[in-house]
Amino acid sequence: MPIDLNNFINSYGLKSKMQDFQDLDHIDGVSISTICANLYSKPRDDLVMFYFRDGANYASVYTQSKIISENIKWNLSIKSKKIKSLIVNTRNANAFTGSEGYEALKDIAGELSIQLSKKQNEDEDYPKKILNNEILFGCTGTIGEKYPREKIKKNIPELIKKIKYTQNKLIWLKAALGIMTTDLKPKLAMEECKIGNEKIKIYGIAKGSGMIFPNMATTLGYIFTDADLSNNVLKKLLKKNIDTTFNAITCDGDTSTNDMVSIFSTGKVKNSIIKNINDKKIKSFDQALHSVLLNLSKRIVADGEGANKFITIKVIKSKNDKDAKKIAFSIANSNLVKTAIAGEDPNWGRVIMAIGKSGININLDKLSINFGNIKIIEKGKIFKDYNESEVANYMKDKAIDITINLNAGVKNFTAYTMDLTKNYIEINADYRS
Repeated sequence: MPIDLNNFINSYGLKSKMQDFQDLDHIDGVSISTICANLYSKPRDDLVMFYFRDGANYASVYTQSKIISENIKWNLSIKSKKIKSLIVNTRNANAFTGSEGYEALKDIAGELSIQLSKKQNEDEDYPKKILNNEILFGCTGTIGEKYPREKIKKNIPELIKKIKYTQNKLIWLKAALGIMTTDLKPKLAMEECKIGNEKIKIYGIAKGSGMIFPNMATTLGYIFTDADLSNNVLKKLLKKNIDTTFNAITCDGDTSTNDMVSIFSTGKVKNSIIKNINDKKIKSFDQALHSVLLNLSKRIVADGEGANKFITIKVIKSKNDKDAKKIAFSIANSNLVKTAIAGEDPNWGRVIMAIGKSGININLDKLSINFGNIKIIEKGKIFKDYNESEVANYMKDKAIDITINLNAGVKNFTAYTMDLTKNYIEINADYRS
């Protein structure tokens, strides 16, 4: 798949940093096509298709927002056991577009099924008809604008024409660029593991920079594996691992109408049959999947709109998971905490404030707080050797770790966020300009 350099560079932003990407190569059963459908005012890849020529088992988690996009409604209606295609557009969220937006997806799915069925007849020894209800949609961009049905529909032949059955690093990078909106960096991750004696690949791409507070952030995450796993096992693995990865990040405390994370299993590696996620043979895969999801999640936070600092908030020794998570996010979503960190101000009082407003009852006499390895609070009092200049120097780091020790139990939760800068305001003030 040749890469148009102008298109490549313009995939939101001349500022994109093309570095620190793992070498995703070929994964059996997945095909990728990326084109410019002119959804933006200037040329860039904005329409991406993943094609599973033999079908793929799948599972998804979606936003818990009470207002959801039309593509999420479409995806929730799909009952097929296997998916043949996932098509993702940027620039338009297809949210708050009503029946017109939904009918547009139906129309596009119909055209895509016809064109992919033709592709099956051309390329396969035993061609299969691709059905409308074997196609999933991902949409991201502005809410409330008319969905560009005709632009997308008329570009489907070009999308089909550019399908490549063999991938490499540049093709995966091109796909990751093609789903970006305000992101400055594409997000890719990979792991290799084993199920039994069989070597397995897990690849993932994601987008997200603003409107990030997943309650399942605008976050899209797509995971691909050549393992042979059932829909039920995929669903349980995804739900198990999402809480400490995509559901552990926040950039601005806003949950999107379009959040979705999906995993697709092509079954090209004939590993031993896994009937439940407690099977010891799936342990390595489980850990590798968590690693890919966490890698992508952290990349989203690091690329948060206007972000200068990556913040890790650990709440440890909590009475239960719920309390730990609520306190962690109370701190992570505090604008006062985030602006203090942006200003490199060692104002730990704002962390105290955020713990208090969480509504969780704590024993103040047991509370300890660290910034990095520096003790701030010990047993509910300012640490006897506290040195503010030492903390001020630490605040200049790009990665800030805050640890809250409740000394009330054995449960822990870690949240990830970024600082709040003037640039965040400028990006969002000019978002539709």
